[in-house]
Amino acid sequence: MNDKLKIKLSIADRVYPLTVDMSQEEGLRSAAKKIDAMIKQFEENYAVRDKQDVLAMCALQFASQLEQQKSVETVVDTESIERLARLNNALETYLNR
Repeated sequence: MNDKLKIKLSIADRVYPLTVDMSQEEGLRSAAKKIDAMIKQFEENYAVRDKQDVLAMCALQFASQLEQQKSVETVVDTESIERLARLNNALETYLNR
């Protein structure tokens, strides 16, 4: 059965309500925690003007990690790339508000 869950993820002090497959919940919550941890690290270590700057740096960091991983791995996991693309699209939507 493909049950959907309504969850709320907090990223950068904003709450995002999502409807996701049960199988996605853990991964999305983990990703949100990683983003918030990275935001905290950037805010502590760099002079940051606003959340948009921090989120842009997080997106760049994750994208850079993805590119480095692609050059090392020989088999590409298309599902993971699609998930990152959806997350990237969500971040772009947020940043373009």
